Amino acid sequence: MIADNDDLKALIRTIPDFPKPGIQFRDITTLLLDGAGFAAAIGRLALRIGEKPDLVAGIEARGFIVASALAQRLGCGLLLIRKDGKLPGETIAEDYALEYGSDRLAMHVDAAAPGARVWLADDLIATGGSARAAARLIRRAGAHVAGASFIIDLPDLGGSSRLSEEGFPVHALVAFEGH
Repeated sequence: MIADNDDLKALIRTIPDFPKPGIQFRDITTLLLDGAGFAAAIGRLALRIGEKPDLVAGIEARGFIVASALAQRLGCGLLLIRKDGKLPGETIAEDYALEYGSDRLAMHVDAAAPGARVWLADDLIATGGSARAAARLIRRAGAHVAGASFIIDLPDLGGSSRLSEEGFPVHALVAFEGH
């Protein structure tokens, strides 16, 4: 994690007890409202990526925002990983657990060519369930997960550690204690 991202951290608000009591929701919409802050976040994420990937994969929904801007900045394609049932055409899907429930992600079966280098991007990593499901989807398509970037890490929930165990670099700009 880059040590001097307090400017970005200050632009992220916390909404207590959302979506249920006890959860401290880290909301990037306030960061997105700040043009300079959003640009700085994407620029700093891009700096952490070594070799340019073929695709940046965004996880629905806020991950689409981060991945779109990052893909544009890097000059590569964008792969959308959506909730199951939202994509037309043939898909592959993976179930995963959240810190407050479960869900299922899908991608087009032909979205990532075999051997393609794909970088995952999302706004936040908590337990790592959705990111690990996305990595499984990318690998099932025959592509290679080159790494993952997040604006926010909740290290107490262990997602970054679990994702690092998958064998690729994981980066976040800011961390918040607790959940």
